[in-house]
Amino acid sequence: MALSGLEIYKHLPKTNCKKCGLPTCLAFAMALAGKKTALEKCPDITAEGKTALDSASAPPMATIEIGTGDNKVEVGGETVLFRHEKTFFHETSIAISVSDSLEPDKLAGRVDEIEKLKFERVGIQVQVNLIAVKNDSGDAGKFAAAVKEVVSKSKLPLVLMSGDASAVEEALKVCAEGKPLIYAATEDNVDKMQELAKQNKCPLVVKGKDLESLATLAQKITAAGYNNLVLDPGSKEMGSRLQDFTQVRRLSLKKNYRPLGFPVISVMEAEDSFTQVMEAAASLVKYTDIMVIDSVKPEEVLPLITLRQNIYTDPQKPIMMEPKLYEVGTPNENSPVIVTTNFSLTFFTVQPEVEGSKIPAYLLITDSDGLSVLTAWAAEKFTAEIIADAIKKEGLDDKVSHKKIIIPGYVAVLSAKLKEKSGWEVLVGPKEASALPKYLKESWK
Repeated sequence: MALSGLEIYKHLPKTNCKKCGLPTCLAFAMALAGKKTALEKCPDITAEGKTALDSASAPPMATIEIGTGDNKVEVGGETVLFRHEKTFFHETSIAISVSDSLEPDKLAGRVDEIEKLKFERVGIQVQVNLIAVKNDSGDAGKFAAAVKEVVSKSKLPLVLMSGDASAVEEALKVCAEGKPLIYAATEDNVDKMQELAKQNKCPLVVKGKDLESLATLAQKITAAGYNNLVLDPGSKEMGSRLQDFTQVRRLSLKKNYRPLGFPVISVMEAEDSFTQVMEAAASLVKYTDIMVIDSVKPEEVLPLITLRQNIYTDPQKPIMMEPKLYEVGTPNENSPVIVTTNFSLTFFTVQPEVEGSKIPAYLLITDSDGLSVLTAWAAEKFTAEIIADAIKKEGLDDKVSHKKIIIPGYVAVLSAKLKEKSGWEVLVGPKEASALPKYLKESWK
């Protein structure tokens, strides 16, 4: 259980030296209890005190790494139950399953399909994160061969899904250096699976029959000195799964219950794809860190990736475009110049409409701290001075001959002052981006 500030204070030197950056040892103790500072910031704490306070200084949920290099994923490490309290740090990793019972050509084709599950959304590249190889054949040799084939065709980290420790051992011979996630240690195989995970320094899934058995099993493994764990409560029914995942998150973050202070994994097992995607979406919201699904259809995977992106976007930091001059088509000195803010949703609403008009244009994006047009104007982040400075910075006087700029209709009030500041003729465009094609075709001369 978590220690209170007063309990932590008993183990501190009580010198009030301020070396930790706080005025008193009691203030440091309260901050440590609230997970707002680190034990290492107290330089004078004794070895005995440090040992006693290890549980207080450790994060409530461990961060687990799967894979290596550029494709390595991190899961867990969350500090709040709800995104608006702070933010979520590590998005849910999506794994697509591959069966070792597939014929070699079909297996290779499935991996190719997984590799194509990469998309661009609001200027950000998004994709699936893992490939889960299932030991459906029950044969250790086939399992290792399938893993070898997947490794040869993809750099995505792996999840090795087999309850047979000997099959996992054979598979690790061809992929251990990639640090795959081993799924799973159960009451029946925990000793051997734990040994394999330790030897190869791979993360290990602990699978229980319920939360009580899961906590007992996790305690057994951590007591043996291995903490690189992911949890699976073993819930099959959707309602039970959501309850268990919520309990794990609450117990780890609110009660600092160490046996459950790890990320969780969910394996989608519904037979029809509609139910599987529906359950995956529900699990993603509450509180899956890793999910395994069977589908490779873009129309089923993209909605999950979109939902994930929406949930794991920092609510205190809007997605922004780089403020600069963008070219739509191949503009020249006679092409229109359209200005708007650097809120990504604004950009990706305006840019396709301009492209759809078939009129090449310059799109001038100003720095508005990621705010939309009206919000930026109200906050004085989208002003005549800012737009005039952007025109000068991007050298638009030399790029176009007409010196005309189109501003959003919602900020028509800027027209006179912008003309004064820039010396350009100001045209008031439509209020909605959808009206831009018609406006450009009818009004641009």
